[in-house]
Amino acid sequence: MKKYLKFIPLLLVTAIFSCDDVLSEVPDNRTEIDSPEKISELLVAAYPQGGYVPFLEPMSDNADDKGPGATSDVRINEEMYFWRDLNDDDDDTPTNYWNEAYEAISHANQALASIEELGGGDEFDKQKGEALLCRAYAHFMLVNIFCKAYNPSTANTDLGIPYVTEPETVLIKEYSRGTVAQVYEQIAKDLEMGLPLVEDEYDVPAFHFTKKAANAFASRFYLHTGEWQKVILHSTEALGTSTADVLRDINGLYDALPGAALQLQYSSSNDPANLLLSAGSSVYARGFFSGLARYQLSQSLREDLFRNNPLGEPWAYSIFTYSGDIGLTLIKYNEYFRFTNQAAGIGLPFVTWMLLTTDEALLNRAEAYVMLQDYENAVADINLMFSTKTAGYDNSSIITPSDINDPNGPFAFTDSNLYTPFYTLSANDLPYINLILTMRKSIFYNEGLRWFDIKRHNIEVIHRNANVNGGTTSTFTLTKDDNRRAVQIPSDAQAFNIAPNPR
Repeated sequence: MKKYLKFIPLLLVTAIFSCDDVLSEVPDNRTEIDSPEKISELLVAAYPQGGYVPFLEPMSDNADDKGPGATSDVRINEEMYFWRDLNDDDDDTPTNYWNEAYEAISHANQALASIEELGGGDEFDKQKGEALLCRAYAHFMLVNIFCKAYNPSTANTDLGIPYVTEPETVLIKEYSRGTVAQVYEQIAKDLEMGLPLVEDEYDVPAFHFTKKAANAFASRFYLHTGEWQKVILHSTEALGTSTADVLRDINGLYDALPGAALQLQYSSSNDPANLLLSAGSSVYARGFFSGLARYQLSQSLREDLFRNNPLGEPWAYSIFTYSGDIGLTLIKYNEYFRFTNQAAGIGLPFVTWMLLTTDEALLNRAEAYVMLQDYENAVADINLMFSTKTAGYDNSSIITPSDINDPNGPFAFTDSNLYTPFYTLSANDLPYINLILTMRKSIFYNEGLRWFDIKRHNIEVIHRNANVNGGTTSTFTLTKDDNRRAVQIPSDAQAFNIAPNPR
């Protein structure tokens, strides 16, 4: 936990000067946090500035072996594809995300502590709501990456992650992991307390928890806990009244954009689909036009994900894909290079990550409708999503519950062992759930969400490995009960007596 090192200069200062000297002025001349405006400035850094996509995407079934022609120079890509424990702390690694998430939590906690010190009151409600949601979000992401999937029958014994609720004021503090159940209880508490307080008054709303972003997060949280009415309620709030206008319009707006503009639009704060964004140092975007990352989108995987959608019609995503066996990819990220020394040409590469979107909220709602056997509304949401993602979509493509229920139709699905969440899926639910998860797999490709679907639905993952010498291709399986579904706790955290995940 690198942040502990930040306290060392302060300890040295107190050792050199007398107590009176130190207490008479602000340590290291930092700005005092004494107004709502300054707390808002503090909260700018209360969002994780690391990316989880680079290490979660290769773990999922959205990654395949491009073959020995790819250079495989990106270590994180190879290590995570084979579900190995990795303790590097470079950008784009699990350790970096752990550190960035707890860094965000520390800013949220300092904001809450400062609000309390200033006496609170209505004038701080907006900042308090944002801080609570930031704290809940970062812990939610950590528990779903570094722990087992939420299951109410085992959550009281499954190892959680430290839920930190106070600013750190000591050099080394001992933390307990607690249980997954305890972490979820704390997340729910912060979420439900913070959601009514957030506002929409920001210079760039897409980088903050607005009302719609907060509801989108609530939709995701309750999808994981299986509280279906709450999923529907919060998804509807996140989408607003003109749902079709806020989805990512791949079939319309994106189809008219030139290639360079596509990258910018996908993570743009002006795209209504992007409810919450976060920028962080990352080299991930560089893999789009090189063959550096071997375990990504192969030709065969592209056929499965993007050639035709479940309607039997082409996805509109073909405008994003670059051809070629090695450089094949789907453009969703654009690198921004921030120069630290213009003359020397050195600096840091940044990527903007899509944390919450309207597309996710809509498909969350569709899944919740299915679980409540409200198939008409589920299909309405499914059709709406297809209308914005299918090339040349027209009204002839509309499907009905009868189409999905047809045991001899294209949507028929009876494999009751593929999806095994903690709740029961009926035979009637299965074809709908399979359709929605298949859509999510393609629509959220390279956004990291497939890994969370794999965990909450307990989906087995099979990865291929093409022999470098041209021999027989081998396969590796991540079974439903494999402990590696919980990414290993970083070694730096283990050094502070945080127990590792079993292996």
